[in-house]
Amino acid sequence: EMAAAVAGGVTSLVCPPDTDPVLDEPGLVEMLKFRAEKLHQARLFPLGALTRGLAGEVLTEMAELTESGCVGFGQAEVPLASTQVLQRALQYAATFGYTVWLRPQEMHLGRGVAASGPLATRLGLSGVPVAAETIALHTIFELLKTTGARVHLCRLSSAAGVELLRRAKAEGLKVTADVSINSLHLTDVDIGFFDSRARLSPPLRQQRDRDALHAALADGTIDALVSDHTPVDEDAKTLPFAEAEPGATGLELLLSLAFKWSQDRGVPLQRALATVTSEPARVLGNALGTLQASVGQIVEGGVGDLCIFDPRAAWTVQDDALRSQGKHTPFSGYELPGQVRATLVGGQVAFERG
Repeated sequence: EMAAAVAGGVTSLVCPPDTDPVLDEPGLVEMLKFRAEKLHQARLFPLGALTRGLAGEVLTEMAELTESGCVGFGQAEVPLASTQVLQRALQYAATFGYTVWLRPQEMHLGRGVAASGPLATRLGLSGVPVAAETIALHTIFELLKTTGARVHLCRLSSAAGVELLRRAKAEGLKVTADVSINSLHLTDVDIGFFDSRARLSPPLRQQRDRDALHAALADGTIDALVSDHTPVDEDAKTLPFAEAEPGATGLELLLSLAFKWSQDRGVPLQRALATVTSEPARVLGNALGTLQASVGQIVEGGVGDLCIFDPRAAWTVQDDALRSQGKHTPFSGYELPGQVRATLVGGQVAFERG
């Protein structure tokens, strides 16, 4: 996956804690970082698990995980069953200034396979209502008011969620958010006739939701655009839609889809590029340590993380040509603008086309 990253012009990755094994021990984090550094490709910034094994009610030792290299803490796709545990985790994080990364989804309402609506009903697919996102957001925001913690919201998917985020930021809560390339460009209609490549989490929602996400990313309400890179193997993806594992490869598509968003919506290129460079670096903030001053931007004396791309070159997404082990994406067959020519990490060439 590191090779896929640099081929897509990505110089730094934030890795969620749901690896195998789960990143809930300092030794596991240090091992992951060591293996990544030996590849001499993209930089890796791991998130530590909030709870042991991403399950139960036992919090991890956040201080020790931070010392081992974690830039924040989260549960990946595993929602916390207990609001009390979430409150304790936020109190702990607030005490030491850590950021908690949360995917807002209520545990029970979020068990469907497609966004609730006419399409899911017509196809006979179990639905995930918008309330699954908004209920979780209300809970998170209420806890932020009492704990003073800092939270990053992962992959907002609904217009209602965007409105709640606007209010939270207006109230001065310490919150940032991102949106997936999938939710930014696609809707539930792209499921087509049970196309399992569009089996995603969060599920693709309706046109009004996509329009709200476009506007929020453009005006800065949503801070960053993310690849939502979740490679799924052939056996788990080529199943009936409701049984297929959710996820899609995205690292190699991130830059081109940011560029496409700029072209399609008339968003200034500077803003579009900021959503995948300087804005994600700002979200990471103090966690970057000595790299903070130069990651995500081009500055004299900086770390020399650069992507060189041709904005006039178009390319077609072909599954077999993807470097990721996951070959499935709902953008298969799309012609996308902007092709990466070279990627430099720390001043060294990590990828060069041709």
